Amino acid sequence: MKKLSECKKACKVKVVKLNASSELRQRLISFGIMKEATIEILEYAPAKSTIEIKVGKTRIALRSKEAELIEVEKYEQ
Repeated sequence: MKKLSECKKACKVKVVKLNASSELRQRLISFGIMKEATIEILEYAPAKSTIEIKVGKTRIALRSKEAELIEVEKYEQ
């Protein structure tokens, strides 16, 4: 397992665990970022301060600190 912030661009991963506080956890879940969800890394900001991801058909920009709280594993189809 690794953190979402460690994944490379164009990588597809599956969420294993959210290590966020209850408030942030609820916000992530409202975006569809929950256990077993598939995430695709689309782009990194130049300073890697934010990460653009795709969950389902939704594109979301996460702060790197938020992405560090999401544990993922390689997506197997």
